[in-house]
Amino acid sequence: MCGILFTNKPAITKDRFISALMQMDHRGPDAAECYAESGAGKLGHNRLKIQDLDNRSNQPFASEDGRHQIIYNGEIYNFHELAQKHRLELRTTSDTEVLLKLYLKLGAEMLNELNGMFAFIIVNQQTGKFFVARDRLGIKPLYHTQAGGQHAFSSEIAPLLTLSEHTTIDEVGLRQYKKLRTFFNGRTLYQGISMFPAGSYMENGLIHRYWELPRGDQEPPTDEEVRHLLESAVRYRRISDVEVGSYLSGGVDSTIIAGLSHKPHTWTVGSESNNEFEWARIAAAKFGSTHHEVLITDEEFLELAKDLILTRREPLSVPNEVLLYKMTRAVKQFNTVVLSGEGADELFFGYDRIYRWANACPKFNLREFDAGYSYGSHRDDEVIEDALAPFMDRGRTIDIVAAFFQVAHLHGLLRRVDNSTMRCSVEARVPFVDHRLVKRLAGVPLAYRMQDGVVKAPLKRIFADILPPSIIERKKVGFPVDLATIFKDFGDENDSSMDKWLKFNLKVLQIEN
Repeated sequence: MCGILFTNKPAITKDRFISALMQMDHRGPDAAECYAESGAGKLGHNRLKIQDLDNRSNQPFASEDGRHQIIYNGEIYNFHELAQKHRLELRTTSDTEVLLKLYLKLGAEMLNELNGMFAFIIVNQQTGKFFVARDRLGIKPLYHTQAGGQHAFSSEIAPLLTLSEHTTIDEVGLRQYKKLRTFFNGRTLYQGISMFPAGSYMENGLIHRYWELPRGDQEPPTDEEVRHLLESAVRYRRISDVEVGSYLSGGVDSTIIAGLSHKPHTWTVGSESNNEFEWARIAAAKFGSTHHEVLITDEEFLELAKDLILTRREPLSVPNEVLLYKMTRAVKQFNTVVLSGEGADELFFGYDRIYRWANACPKFNLREFDAGYSYGSHRDDEVIEDALAPFMDRGRTIDIVAAFFQVAHLHGLLRRVDNSTMRCSVEARVPFVDHRLVKRLAGVPLAYRMQDGVVKAPLKRIFADILPPSIIERKKVGFPVDLATIFKDFGDENDSSMDKWLKFNLKVLQIEN
C-alpha cells in the first residue's frame, strides 16, 4: 500500500531525505512526499490509498497525544475484529490507526494477533526510541542499514543507496544471485544493506523473532479445513475501499483464487507465441469475469527489464517479473488491488520433481539438491550450504526442503510480486500466504499433498466445483518466458538460458560477472 523511509542519522538533511523518499513515489502516488521529524529521526511516507481514502489517514500518523508516530506499508486484514476485541476508540476507518493503538496497548505482543502483510516503524517522540516489525513470511519488504546506533529503513533499496555515503558490492550476495537467482539470509547485492528478517521485530536496537515455521509432523487437514481457511484468506483479501481484481493464468492456483474472489476483472499476460490464454479464457468464461489479455513482445521484454533493473538498482530474480510488471500496468486502469496465487506451490508441493526427490532421499545430498534447484550452471557449494543453513536442523531431507521452499524460496517470489506491482502503484495480495494456512500445512506428509502421485491433489479435489475439468487435468507449466529466443544473441554459446538472464541483469547494472 505504501513506501516507507526512516532514519535516525542526524547528518542526513531534509532535502537529501526527501530526494531518497521520492525514488519510490510509485509506491504511493496518492499522498507522496509526506514527511515528519521527531525525536527519533526523520520519517517519510508515500501513500497508496486502499483503506479509508480520506487524508486523515495519511502518514506519518500520530497518536492523539502526539507522542507516537507510525509509518506503515501493508494491510491488516483483521483490523475490524481487533478494534472490536480491544475496544479501541478510533477517529478513522484505517488499519493504520488500529495498528498504532494496538502497539500502545500491547507492545510487541500485538504482532501475534495480526493477520496481514506489513512492515512498519513506530517512533516515540519523547524518548527517541523506535519499534520496527515485519510480517511473518516477508510479504512486504523492508531493507535496513546500521552503523553503530544509527539506522535507516526503507521499502526499497534505491533510497538507502541515496542515503549512504558509499556503496560496495557484497561478494557473497553477488555469488548468491549468480548461483541461486536471488538473495538469502538477509543479504542483498550491497554491503551494509540487509533485508530486515521476516517474522521479526526490533526493539531497543535488538532484533527478536516472534514467529517461525512450525516444526514436526502434523496429521493432514480435512477438506473442510482447507476450504474454510482458503475461503477466509480470500475473503479477507477482498477487503478494500478501492477496486480489486485477480490475476488468472488458467493454472490451478490462480483459477481457485479468481473463482473465490467473485471480482469482475481478471488478467493474464504472454507473448503471441508463448502464453496460457486458452486456459485463462476457459476459467474466465466459467466465472463470467471481464477478462483482459496483455501481450508483450521480446523487444518490449528487454526494454522493460532494463527499466526495472535501473530503477530498483538491483537485479531481477525471475524473468516473469517483467511480464508481471507489463500486466500490472494494464491492471492499474481498473484495479488498485490484485489477488495473486503465490504460495500454493510451497503449500501443496507444486514443484513436484524436487519434492519427490526429497521425500525419497534418506540423507540430504548437496549435489543432488544443486542439480534439482540451482539456476546458475556453475558450481558453488558454499553458497548453497549458506542458503540452506537455517533449515538443516529440521532432520529429514523432505523437512529441510519443505522448510527451505516455504520460507526462503517463497521470500524471493514475494519480493518479485511486490516489486513488479508496486512499481505500477498496485497492491498485490496473496491468499495462499495466509499464515494460518502455512501453519496448518507445515509438517503434513507428501502423501497428502501429492495423493496418488497427483500434483496438488487436495486443491483439485476440494475445489472441483470451481475448477473447470480441463484445468484440473492440464499439466503444470511455468510462467511463459522464452529466454532462449530473447537471449539467443547474448552471452557465451555454452551458457544456459538462465545463465544469460543472470548475466544480462548484472551487465545492465555494470557489474563485472
